[in-house]
Amino acid sequence: MCGIVGYCGTQDAQSVLLDGLKRLEYRGYDSSGLAVNTSAGLKTVRAVGKVSELLRALKTRRLAGSTGIAHTRWATHGMPTEANAHPHRDCTESVAVVHNGIIENHASLRARLEQSGHAFASETDTEVIAHLIEDALKDGAQLSHAVGAVLPMLEGTYGIVVASSLEPDTLVAARLGSPLILGIARDGYILASDASAILQHTRDIVYLDDREIVAITRAEYHIRTFENVTVQKPVETIDGEAADLQKHGYAHFMLKEMMEQPDVVLNSTRGRLDAENGTAVLGGLRDVEKQLRDIKRIVIVACGSAYYAGCVGEYMLEEYAGIPVEVELASEFRYRKPILDSGTAVVAISQSGETADTLFAVREAKEKGALTLGIVNVVGSSIARETHAGVYNHAGPEIGVASTKAFLSQVVVLSLFTLVLGRQRALSLVMGQRIVKELLALPHQIQVLLDCREPYRAAAELLADAHHALFLGRKYCHPIAHEGALKLKEISYIHAEGYAAGEMKHGPIALVGDGFPVVVIAPRDSVFEKSMSNLHEIRARGGSVILVTTEGAPYDASLVDRVITIPKTLEMLTPLLAVIPLQFLAYEAACARAFDPDMPRNLAKSVTVE
Repeated sequence: MCGIVGYCGTQDAQSVLLDGLKRLEYRGYDSSGLAVNTSAGLKTVRAVGKVSELLRALKTRRLAGSTGIAHTRWATHGMPTEANAHPHRDCTESVAVVHNGIIENHASLRARLEQSGHAFASETDTEVIAHLIEDALKDGAQLSHAVGAVLPMLEGTYGIVVASSLEPDTLVAARLGSPLILGIARDGYILASDASAILQHTRDIVYLDDREIVAITRAEYHIRTFENVTVQKPVETIDGEAADLQKHGYAHFMLKEMMEQPDVVLNSTRGRLDAENGTAVLGGLRDVEKQLRDIKRIVIVACGSAYYAGCVGEYMLEEYAGIPVEVELASEFRYRKPILDSGTAVVAISQSGETADTLFAVREAKEKGALTLGIVNVVGSSIARETHAGVYNHAGPEIGVASTKAFLSQVVVLSLFTLVLGRQRALSLVMGQRIVKELLALPHQIQVLLDCREPYRAAAELLADAHHALFLGRKYCHPIAHEGALKLKEISYIHAEGYAAGEMKHGPIALVGDGFPVVVIAPRDSVFEKSMSNLHEIRARGGSVILVTTEGAPYDASLVDRVITIPKTLEMLTPLLAVIPLQFLAYEAACARAFDPDMPRNLAKSVTVE
């Protein structure tokens, strides 16, 4: 992985491809490259590091042509070197391939190819595809047919785009388990792994599904299945502005996206709250309304921050809807034997809608007869299309690798889902109306937190020089402790762990010593007094305490080093306020340590491999 762009049209391919790569930078990568069909043949330029390094290399090696492919890579097979960067070529240098995914049988394919005389230039799994296509072209096959002949040999997941000097005005792409989109522009066609690479040129797109191949020329495109059945697919218009992908004066995308969170709550709830009836109206669930009434159990599957959002949802749904809920890491769920039936709803949460493990979990659940629902941010994404029904976050593009506004919107949507199921069951009208009222107050409350950043900077001073940190929370704020720890480790590279505060004495307390930073999330809720006991235990061992609590809460000031207060709200909505200071703690710590919070090392925005 990580980002793919292909172009075939009348414009300068190098310019279009480089623009696409820049718009895919937020996904994370360690090298980049492009290949263009020029008058002198298929030429490739690659570089390790940022796209700026590729630009530097192209200053003396400009590739003039109107058809080409490009890629940003996160290393999976082979170190981040120029030789391992994409595109990869065959022995004749007439075929170039870019690839997202993992070819699981690449070792055996490589051995076979080497025995037949092929020489490899990289350590990657991708290069085997180029050599296999080289062999398939030897009998004079068209590029599209050669690619189709190779695909059955590949085991694993892939999104690939292939260029060849033998057909200089053609690109061929295929998908199995890794997203690809075809953009239809006035000056040609654009292939990409992410719509952000296309928005500058067109909003008219075709989503490729698994086991589909598309061949494009300057004038037309043709889609067929791996079984060679022609497919007619609708052209869809996607929302979004290229301007959404700009920083607009903010130092980082992460900061911009944190500051957008009041609007995110408004967008996630707009037209969905019914104050009179104390419920929510979720049009995306209308087709499965009857099935939802009969659901006996919910399983939430997700990865990373989305998993912690799901954990908050578990508390909400069990308390207010009275439905048993389990939250599972999608990467584990799909490899065990989950007990599912038609009385189970499996809710998949994913910002991108393309998270590989979550997508495979959805497919597993459908095979077992469960109702599948998606909570995703990207319209038309794989999870959105493959689940029976779902709800969009409407958080807007999230460029920062560490999730902030998307996480918040996921929790908001789960609260709306709770209202829907709760009012169908035991949730009273009065309580439903109160939840709606408090949800409507959230944008202003979040804005108050965003307008007062000095306490976050002061608290971050205790973290910036630390090597380790502990985050503690109870009940609804237990998942938020994990989310806060994840944010800190993701972007500041400080080892941090989240724990249920009641578990501190069962192991984590052994870490606490002089100056050891502990972030305690303790709003004035039903377990506030229990959380206060943690402060005594930490202080007795010399630890430094950063307390996140409700305005006016009666804490002992002698037990804390820094205090951050949040507005009062319902206990179930407290995570939506408590997470804001934790996002800023991580951001300020990263900046103090001179790290780029938008592009943390080794992380990708959309994890489309297993």
